[in-house]
Amino acid sequence: MHHFEAVRSHVGSQHGLRRNDPYLISFDLTLPHGRRQGIYLAELEAESGRRYLRISTPIGPLAGTDPERCLRFNWAQRCGFLAVADLDGAPCLHLCENRPYELLDEGELHRVIVELGRLGDQLEQLLALRSDTF
Repeated sequence: MHHFEAVRSHVGSQHGLRRNDPYLISFDLTLPHGRRQGIYLAELEAESGRRYLRISTPIGPLAGTDPERCLRFNWAQRCGFLAVADLDGAPCLHLCENRPYELLDEGELHRVIVELGRLGDQLEQLLALRSDTF
């Protein structure tokens, strides 16, 4: 997969897309016990012109989170990092991963989506006291 359209085609054949914009798509990942986790895929371009695929999932509102704890989480992770992005106009904590297209194939994309979706759902449950908001 060397460009966003290849990602869109592959993901669209596996999942029903909730959002389908030029450089942003989203869908719900089905998890065990009837849970679902929203997954967002977007294209990023570095200053060098190199393009990346960002895989992200919202895990909860930023309000009330401990920034030191978030940074310690980032330090300990081998895949995924916490970031802040607006969701419906409010700052929201997201679990993200950026991958260069040249290192991405269908198997790796699936692995990262599932890993981030599961971890994102676990973090969401911890932050939201067992609800399934995102």
